[in-house]
Amino acid sequence: MADSFVGLSPMLAEKARRLIDLLKGFGSCVVAFSGGLDSTVVAKAAQVALGNKALAVTGVSPSLAAMELDECRKLAQLIGIRHIVIETEELSNPAYQRNLGDRCYHCKSELFGKLGDWAARFGMAVVVDGSNKDDHGDHRPGLKAAKEKNVRSPLAECDFTKGEIRELAKYWGLPVWIKPASPCLSSRIAYGEEVTPERLMMVERAESFLREHGFTTLRVRYHRGDLARIEVPLEDLPRLMDNTLRQTLTQRFAEIGFKFVTVDLNGFRSGSLNNLLPAESLEIFSRPEGYVLAAVKGRE
Repeated sequence: MADSFVGLSPMLAEKARRLIDLLKGFGSCVVAFSGGLDSTVVAKAAQVALGNKALAVTGVSPSLAAMELDECRKLAQLIGIRHIVIETEELSNPAYQRNLGDRCYHCKSELFGKLGDWAARFGMAVVVDGSNKDDHGDHRPGLKAAKEKNVRSPLAECDFTKGEIRELAKYWGLPVWIKPASPCLSSRIAYGEEVTPERLMMVERAESFLREHGFTTLRVRYHRGDLARIEVPLEDLPRLMDNTLRQTLTQRFAEIGFKFVTVDLNGFRSGSLNNLLPAESLEIFSRPEGYVLAAVKGRE
């Protein structure tokens, strides 16, 4: 019997039914599965709609934290969807390494290209991702890559907002309904600074240290000169500045490879590195008519 989505608002229940129907209409699909809120809801919906005709695929590279891969495996098992892990090679692309405003375009182009190959290998009709209505108002060059690779975005096509996706995840009992956004490690590297495996490892180890000390919502941003900029919610700043923890933190960050450690007094802000991009590049990337690479001037 089809899920009637009792308990959801009438509008959200109707969107959920549309989502299931849309996925059923594909006949089969490969889900670009990162283990975040959006892709997990798509994976769950695909499993409900298509059963074994849905396949979740996670791309692994140095930009994916080890803990995120573990979460992907656990979530796929919880959902009951078939799941495989593949290696992606975006770090071998000089355009990705340069880390200008188009880094996500090159990452998604690599990922979606490989997912398309796997879809063909398994006889799947389409590749789907987790982008949603709210993503189209942010700096998202990866959306252009999705369009070029003919990737479908069921949540966006069914007009889901981020808040509605959280509600649906909670309804389905998915633990990610309260999970904060967790983009790839490369997103912590300031634009214009080269993305390298060594810098990604520095960020991952620094963030792991903070999690081990009880911080849950956080970012460690890498800036020029091996400088770490820590972002935590404002209410966590006093605990971060505790003298004992501060001394332990600075010692550990130095061991990791950071020469300087700073704390952002504005607190945690998702996407704060976008402030380093010229306004014209944000405008160009959001134009619906196509992708144009905007030059990002060197920054001191």
